[in-house]
Amino acid sequence: MIYCLEDERNIRELIVYTLESSGFHAAGFSNGTDLFNAIASEKPDLILLDIMLPKENGLSILKKLKSSMVTKDIPVIMVTAKGSEFDKVTGLDMGADDYIAKPFGMMEFIARVRAVLRRGGPKGGTSELVYKNLRIRSERHQVFADDEEIVLTLKEYELLKYLIENQDIVLTRNQILGRVWGYDFDGETRTVDVHIRTLRQKLGDYGKYIETVRGVGYRIGG
Repeated sequence: MIYCLEDERNIRELIVYTLESSGFHAAGFSNGTDLFNAIASEKPDLILLDIMLPKENGLSILKKLKSSMVTKDIPVIMVTAKGSEFDKVTGLDMGADDYIAKPFGMMEFIARVRAVLRRGGPKGGTSELVYKNLRIRSERHQVFADDEEIVLTLKEYELLKYLIENQDIVLTRNQILGRVWGYDFDGETRTVDVHIRTLRQKLGDYGKYIETVRGVGYRIGG
């Protein structure tokens, strides 16, 4: 089930029609109140969220979704006419899993929806990744430094996990985009740099473990 929050009726109906034609179940809503009422009845597998809404903007709704234990693990794609880098980074840093700027092609749209669904939601298993003082508990999406929990966004968590899984290996920005975001951003590799910077800040003294390899990308444990 995919929920779409979009105040423009024609766009909302087109998105819902496209999703259902591609084999998904979908429902559209014009305001946040209707969306949350629907979530109370049935949790979706993905939420498509517009930013420019008449009453409460999409970023405010995204913050509510990610701050609730009930909805924090539901993947969210921001779908909006606002396409500046600032808006993209803001949405991603607040926990959105992807960002699609209008206008967009429906084939690409469906491909991105499928990419997010493939990697979205809490993962099972009991594996634990360790690098020096850093420890990742995969089954709970938790990160610890010297047994102190570090709170990360989903993207920061996946980025750190990918680096530790490939410790001592230099990962290019495009490799990171493909693994963490599920596709190429067509040159928008600054998204990786922004997330690396915020990840280092949250890790504090342990941020030094993430090395910049000039002109190539990043690695942990050189």
